[in-house]
Amino acid sequence: MKSINRRSVLFAGLGAAGAGALAACDGGSGGSGSGDKALVSPSGAAVAAAEKERASTGRTHKLTLTAAPARIDLGGGVKPRTWAFDGRTPGKEVRLRVGDTLAAELSNQLPGKTATSIHWHGLALRNDMDGVPPVTQTAVRAGSTFTYRFTADAPGTYFFHPHVGVQLDRGLYAPLIVEDPREPLAYDDEWVVLLDDWVDGVTGTPDEVFAELRHGMGAMSGHMDTAGSPGPSSGTDGHDMGDMGGMNMGEASSPPASATAPSGGMPMRFMLMGATSKLLGGDAGDVKYPHHLINGKVATDPDVYPGKPGKKVRLRIINAGSDTAYRVALGDHKLTVTHTDGYPVQHQEVDALLVGMGERYDVLVTLGDGVFPLVALAEGKNANGLALVRTGSGSAPSAAVRPKELDGMIMTASQLRAADDARLASARTDVTHQIKLTGGMEEYNWAINGRPFDMADPQADPILVQEGQRVRLDFVNGTDMWHPMHLHGHTYQLGSGGPRKDTAIVLPRTKTSVFFDADNPGQWMLHCHNAYHGEAGMMANVAYHA
Repeated sequence: MKSINRRSVLFAGLGAAGAGALAACDGGSGGSGSGDKALVSPSGAAVAAAEKERASTGRTHKLTLTAAPARIDLGGGVKPRTWAFDGRTPGKEVRLRVGDTLAAELSNQLPGKTATSIHWHGLALRNDMDGVPPVTQTAVRAGSTFTYRFTADAPGTYFFHPHVGVQLDRGLYAPLIVEDPREPLAYDDEWVVLLDDWVDGVTGTPDEVFAELRHGMGAMSGHMDTAGSPGPSSGTDGHDMGDMGGMNMGEASSPPASATAPSGGMPMRFMLMGATSKLLGGDAGDVKYPHHLINGKVATDPDVYPGKPGKKVRLRIINAGSDTAYRVALGDHKLTVTHTDGYPVQHQEVDALLVGMGERYDVLVTLGDGVFPLVALAEGKNANGLALVRTGSGSAPSAAVRPKELDGMIMTASQLRAADDARLASARTDVTHQIKLTGGMEEYNWAINGRPFDMADPQADPILVQEGQRVRLDFVNGTDMWHPMHLHGHTYQLGSGGPRKDTAIVLPRTKTSVFFDADNPGQWMLHCHNAYHGEAGMMANVAYHA
């Protein structure tokens, strides 16, 4: 457990280490795992050269994003204190056109010594703007600022969030839409739909969730009675994730004394038991969430999209959650899937679609007349988020509505095919890497190839690629859980003709092969987008040879 403590401290507090940590990235030795191979520096000449090759409109969009504590209104009387961008969750949408430059100043006003960053999820941008301390930058210390500046050269549906600790499970996220000036789709309107599982400020904080999870199910098994509920606890070595070595993860604390078992052990406040899903191959998730949100609203007080009958609307669906896959359907409507993770697919008409954490789907729908529920069923968790489409008269359905489409034709990424103009060109595979997904709930020791990622030595054991190579990654999931595997700075293709994606669900005890072109030099994270699996160590550095 000490290694995870050290890891979390470094993840949050690299700002205190100053330039020395980033200099380690630039040193070129590649750490112990890269042998004699020098690695491309995130701020090196190869990265600058790649940025110059991106087509630019010459337009620059400037904005300031202030990360700070806020009390937000989730509707239904739920008003938790959390961290948010500019006092709202989700944050304000950022919308660009292909070739525009974004200049976004992050102002860190988080409490104590909490460091943070912004990762621009799904964008193939320049490496030193990817927002991953300590690999691509030093973390932005509390009270300081950092400006992200990059050209967005690929249209699509994206979002942004921190890449420090488990801050993803706070309220620090917002949509980023890059419009195509030659948009081939015809539609009348857009509706951006953000899905999220919510715990912060309601039953605890994400840091408290992780503090419990990292003890593992093995430590919890002694606390369970035959019904699967917490029983008397035996002693465990509780860890305080507050002020550790002068570096604060941010308002994290041990459970209050009233919630702790008499013997002083940690009770099971957050760990979810018995959540199963056939679609996900078994275990559906780790965390009990009190709410599931659509566009920042609870199901009892839903967000409402006002439309007109007969109009065609593009839904841009983003799963910004940390531990929950959602089965999404619009009552009494069919959905036509047009894109996933920003890239076009051969159109498919479906009743519902499965969206893992970090995945995005664009769908077209022609609206009927009335009031219709857009439901995001928390897969395997017997809960849901809800929004409404209102085009005419009618009463709103109950918060727990389950439209029949949820049990109809359910689309997953593996069933999609890339559109002709999105498919990778035929090429010989130059290098294949086996990416073994390892660990389990018993010890909460999630890792890649049996080695938890070490923030103290981020260049150790890199997955090495060379610019210009066609790369194959074989995700071999030897665990009993599903993992949404996200690659930064690139998109890969599922199999020989599947969709282009940057995040894909890998089911338990299966192998998923993906292909990508190494065309964006730097050092890029490959990790599970379950925030708690990633923080436990299920990530790796995909690094280019210098």
